[in-house]
Amino acid sequence: MARRSLDSRPVEENSGSVRRRRPTIRDVAAAAGVSRGTVSRVINGGHWVSPDALAAVEEAIRTTGYVANQHARSLVTSRSNSVAFLLTEPQHLLFEDPNFSVLLRGAAEALAKREMPLLLMVAGTPEERRRISRYVAAGHVDGVLLISSHRGNPMVAELLEHRVPVVSCGVPLGYEGRVGYVAADDRAGARTMTSHLLSRGRSRVAMITGPLDTPGGTLRLEGYREALGDQYDPELVIHGDYSRESGRLGMAELLDRRPDLDAVFVASDLMAAGALVALQSAGRRVPDDVAVGGFDDSGVAAALHPALTTMRQPFERISAEMVRLLLEVVEGQEPAAITLPTSLVERAST
Repeated sequence: MARRSLDSRPVEENSGSVRRRRPTIRDVAAAAGVSRGTVSRVINGGHWVSPDALAAVEEAIRTTGYVANQHARSLVTSRSNSVAFLLTEPQHLLFEDPNFSVLLRGAAEALAKREMPLLLMVAGTPEERRRISRYVAAGHVDGVLLISSHRGNPMVAELLEHRVPVVSCGVPLGYEGRVGYVAADDRAGARTMTSHLLSRGRSRVAMITGPLDTPGGTLRLEGYREALGDQYDPELVIHGDYSRESGRLGMAELLDRRPDLDAVFVASDLMAAGALVALQSAGRRVPDDVAVGGFDDSGVAAALHPALTTMRQPFERISAEMVRLLLEVVEGQEPAAITLPTSLVERAST
């Protein structure tokens, strides 16, 4: 015989003792005054549910203590109800580059709102790629959030071959028509930063790019060139790899090539941190002798000395939109692409 406790949570009586039983969709529907189908739609994403019904069901879930049985749902839907955060870089960069941790946190928070876990995977070597490809192809995740894909990365082709839903962070070079993505507007952001440096009266603006097999590497270089126009000088351009050390080495080489440079646009804040070290070692004052601008604003920029002027990427929104687009692909929709604007954050380095 079952009865309801005073706090609306289902209980069962058994030989004089009282113990709680697991609340069901039926209990949530009764508490919310809606059908079980409405509760099911709310639990599975809230599609085709009115705002009033959605609020009533969410309140009923809270008061009854209902928790979805993910294993049972997986048996019915043939889905794992989980998503992979796949970083296609060496493992140490997960901890060295702050952008990755910001994206990881944002994706985890967006999925937590949907009661879905996020699996962290790193595929920086051929063996890691093979192992992860087998795991993903076996259906252990419903889709993949692809982070930092380089042109020619075989991981993208393998995911598509196995028909694994995937959304990329940044334009997936070579797969633009087949893989959905969410990207910051790298070209426009680079154009804005370069123009900002020119507006400060700087006339010899150098650049340290990212890797040219990545969208940020190529598009930020394009934006820099567009802003300079006829003033573009290839001797003022050095290619880095987004690491702090490549920024330091790149800045040192630029100073050797063109000691008269008076500004530098560095394509990531982490590389800019290395560039500041090289400038200090060379006895150059920032911004008096050389103005420095970065790109990202993921946390490193404000902590540098001097604090770094940079282009802010909307990382939280990038993560949230990636999750949204990926789940749409999982549901059978066509891949979509979103490009988000960046914004200039002025600090002491310019």
